Amino acid sequence: MEVEKHEMSGDVACLDIAPVPEGRQRSRFLAVGSYDNTIRVLSLDPDDCMQILSVQSVSAPPESLLFLEVQASIGGEDGADHPASLFLNAGLQTGVLFRTVVDMVTGQLSDSRSRFLGLRAPKLFSINVRGRRAMLCLSSRPWLGYIHQGHFLLTPLSYETLEYAASFSSDQCAEGVVSVAGDALRIFTIERLGETFNETAIPLRYTPRKFVLQPKRKFASAEQMENGDDDDKDDPLSDEQYGYPKAESDKWVSCIRVLDPRSAATTCLLELQDNEAAFSLCTVNFHDKEHGTLLAVGTAKGLQFWPKRSLVTGFIHIYKFVDDGKSLELLHKTQVEGVPLALCQFQGRLLAGIGSVLRLYDLGKKRLLRKCENKLFPNTIVSIHTYRDRIYVGDIQESFHFCKYRRDENQLYIFADDSVPRWLTSSYHVDFDSMAGADKFGNIYFGGCHRMSLTEIEEDPTGGKIKWEQGKLNGAPNKVEEIVQFHIGDVVNSLQKASLIPGGGECIIYGTVMGSVGALLPFTSRDDVDFFSHLEMHLRQDHPPLCGRDHMSYRSAYFPVKDVIDGDLCEQFPTLPLDAQRKIADELDRTPGEILKKLEEVRNKII
Repeated sequence: MEVEKHEMSGDVACLDIAPVPEGRQRSRFLAVGSYDNTIRVLSLDPDDCMQILSVQSVSAPPESLLFLEVQASIGGEDGADHPASLFLNAGLQTGVLFRTVVDMVTGQLSDSRSRFLGLRAPKLFSINVRGRRAMLCLSSRPWLGYIHQGHFLLTPLSYETLEYAASFSSDQCAEGVVSVAGDALRIFTIERLGETFNETAIPLRYTPRKFVLQPKRKFASAEQMENGDDDDKDDPLSDEQYGYPKAESDKWVSCIRVLDPRSAATTCLLELQDNEAAFSLCTVNFHDKEHGTLLAVGTAKGLQFWPKRSLVTGFIHIYKFVDDGKSLELLHKTQVEGVPLALCQFQGRLLAGIGSVLRLYDLGKKRLLRKCENKLFPNTIVSIHTYRDRIYVGDIQESFHFCKYRRDENQLYIFADDSVPRWLTSSYHVDFDSMAGADKFGNIYFGGCHRMSLTEIEEDPTGGKIKWEQGKLNGAPNKVEEIVQFHIGDVVNSLQKASLIPGGGECIIYGTVMGSVGALLPFTSRDDVDFFSHLEMHLRQDHPPLCGRDHMSYRSAYFPVKDVIDGDLCEQFPTLPLDAQRKIADELDRTPGEILKKLEEVRNKII
């Protein structure tokens, strides 16, 4: 029985009816998406049926619409829940998910947000997750939008591309999803809500030390360096279950592993013999193109730490990739006087940090050939990064040293070092002038060299030789300035620059000894810096830590915190009571919704 009819100005692309509110018999709103890049909200009330309540223009024709009513239960001091909100979600043909709030009374649209999901236009479906309505977005990969701990989260699912989906329930599967994937019908459940990463564990024999990616191959292979106190012997029992047999206390075992990460299969495993242990590795392309990409591995024989540090000798192994990169063949090994803790390719040669000596090697027929070296580093070299003709060397307890190689003189010069002793645990090259590092006391910092002093070095015909002889503080003529300082409170053992989502911003990802993963995202506008600085300041006052310690003094445990805003603290804003949220928002001349939108935008840039 046709009750009402309404002529639309353009062809209808998609539509959706809002869920029926509790205690009512009919829904209030109808959303219609048109090919003229507009979304209209119409009334379904008998008094003003089919009247247009609001119009929203979007950047592309909508492919799918879905109303989603969410009840955000956020426990504040008063224990009150936030009121229910009605969201209108639209999947646009450009692969963007457009999300806006619908006023429950007037139908007006406000607080719109958008996020790029994939190359295909998202199709939206309503499902149930933990007794609440949730949204499944099917683009080039499936995404799930749901409420978790007071936040609306939109996270990708670790599953293959789906065409259609619907909520499904049975005795065996209370909250399932039935879907179409290609020509197959699949039923699956969604587990482990709230987890940020999907991880795959590959068991190894010993403790992994270093790994690199093998370049220019159809598959990505990693060389895992392992080092332990056990030996490999034939045992009828499962070694994985009962553990490997132990060797004597002063014996090392170590191996080099070539791993295909897609199939998790080990394609090559070389056990190091004669009490050798591997400590560093890198891929290197020498000027001699005969062998292509080679693998350099730094090892030590008979290394002991007690009663005093000693070793028999060190080696640098050179391996050639054979069998399409799946196996390794030893070309030769070069004996050195210390432990090569750092290796790096540099202009068709190999840089090695052996104790306090930085040495440049070239490839020979039977061994590596020394070209030049610098013995002026204070303790032990633990990291080497290169860019163009510049070398960034990390010392185990004296932070970074900026070096330059003069090809015409065949000399390595240190033109800048740090005045602050830092016990480095990890490092990463950020740009031409700066390095990111972490020390063993739980600090992350960025150090850079002043551009004016760098220009003087570049234009100095002696390459800084005269200034080096003058020196400052018994060191280099220039000092590394601290750009960023932040106390994590956990020892960082890995730093890497990455973009975790398509279209997301590049950030520095760090991993810690205790198993946490964090990200440092650079701000690109001064307005964002001012906004989050003031938000952090208010949260420090109105939401102090449970243990009663001052937040700023914690983040400045060893050095004063500098130019870093604590995102973990800002993320606690939604957990505040409504009155506290309104108070902070008024101080910032914003509404609580605008602050939540800003937090979501920054979160979506990372993950």
